[in-house]
Amino acid sequence: MSKVLVIGPSWVGDMVMSQSLYQRLKEQEPDIQIDVLAPGWCKPILERMPQVRRAIEMPLGHGSFDLKTRFHLGRSLISEQYDRAYVLPRSAKSALVPFFAKIPKRVGWKGEMRYGLLNDIRPNRNDFQYMVERLVALAHPKKEMVNSASLGGLDTLPVPKLVVDKVLQQATLEKFDLSSDKPILGLCPGAEFGPAKQWPAEKYAQVAQYAADNGYQVWLFGSGKDKPICEAIKAQISDRQKTELHVIAGETSLIEAVDLLGACQTVVSNDSGLMHVAAAVGCEVIGIYGSTSPDYTPPLSDKVHIVHTDIECRPCFKRECPLGHLKCLKELDSDKVISILKSNNYL
Repeated sequence: MSKVLVIGPSWVGDMVMSQSLYQRLKEQEPDIQIDVLAPGWCKPILERMPQVRRAIEMPLGHGSFDLKTRFHLGRSLISEQYDRAYVLPRSAKSALVPFFAKIPKRVGWKGEMRYGLLNDIRPNRNDFQYMVERLVALAHPKKEMVNSASLGGLDTLPVPKLVVDKVLQQATLEKFDLSSDKPILGLCPGAEFGPAKQWPAEKYAQVAQYAADNGYQVWLFGSGKDKPICEAIKAQISDRQKTELHVIAGETSLIEAVDLLGACQTVVSNDSGLMHVAAAVGCEVIGIYGSTSPDYTPPLSDKVHIVHTDIECRPCFKRECPLGHLKCLKELDSDKVISILKSNNYL
């Protein structure tokens, strides 16, 4: 029976997508034991992945080097006797713990100076279009994984499926005085990456107004940073329908948000971590892309619609609009989203 350590990513969306790697490893070896070293906030998400035996908390923050702590953490894992490690981030520091843990096979993509730290380095990362392909390719021998076609296409890959805990979901509904008696539209209007990913509040408000007028309640998700835009959306809703809007951004823990997203029929989201969570819990997802592109990190589900403008300067992949106009978002009309809701009978 193999035993592996995965050095996990530090972003919500990337962590959700990493489940595809764990699923592929389980397909290859049903008895394999998979432990994941990741930031503490990831632990609840990893616990919703049946393929993961144990989530190990990385005691260092994102970007922190701290060689001494990494050395002692690696040494503490020697007794686990892992057969191999998969290092998902591309930084040199992320490869230190498996090296110090004396794991005999250490797999990862070519990145910062990692020769010696990794002994199975994959040099052809750019031959795989999608991030999920790059993750799953690590589960296969280097000589077999030469490009996207060698994986059989995006449709052949395992897709993330987070477990929704129905008992905790009900407790969370009660905690926030929410009900699932009416159908629910979830909105995720924040974007940790930056404003070039953030569809304007007035556009979200028009979608929310349409949903409320058609018998839906609307839940607004996000972190504490997203609360102002959520409140701005609610402020633009007619007084008659304000009771149908519930701002829970900044109030829930991440795992509470996972369970509450699992109660939503449809979710409209910027390109963000919560978009990937919504897809992984089985929601219908309408993903809004501004400066980024679904040609790299699309939500992995067969119930997804992508909307974006086709202006020539996108995608630029910038955090802020380098031209200062944000046309890729401002010119994306709410009717485009509402028409999807209508045509697919989501509302």
